[in-house]
Amino acid sequence: MNISDLLSADRIVCGLALSSKKRALETVSQLLAEATEVPLSETQIFDGLLARERLGSTGLGHGVAIPNGRFKDVGQAIGVFIRLEEGVDFDAVDGEPVDLMFALMVPEESTEEHLQLLASLAEMFSDAAVRERLRQCGTVADIEKIIGHWHPSRHKVASSL
Repeated sequence: MNISDLLSADRIVCGLALSSKKRALETVSQLLAEATEVPLSETQIFDGLLARERLGSTGLGHGVAIPNGRFKDVGQAIGVFIRLEEGVDFDAVDGEPVDLMFALMVPEESTEEHLQLLASLAEMFSDAAVRERLRQCGTVADIEKIIGHWHPSRHKVASSL
């Protein structure tokens, strides 16, 4: 699954002004709740994302966070991308404030897909040029284009028999 398959224009927000990690998680929870067809409330999603944060911050560094969780009755992976006007403290590993967030909600039983999506997101956000282009773009369409044109590396590790 491509990362762009997780998004739609109504789940991409540019230049949002938020004051805290909690407010950022509330915002992505609201967007995820609006996107799912199952009866998950914003509060249930927020609680799930917060529980994951308690295990360790999803702030990767370089101003990026990937809050994520697995949820019962969710049929497919759903993503939300937010670019903040100014970074917020997210307890990131490098201590830098976060201004790029990609929130991810996956079905409870999709452990392997969850890990693959997180790996792809981490790879995309490890690219300094991608981060800079996302920070500079002005519209939702620009963000869709940047994410849509990015593909994970095609390198495969040979398995030994």
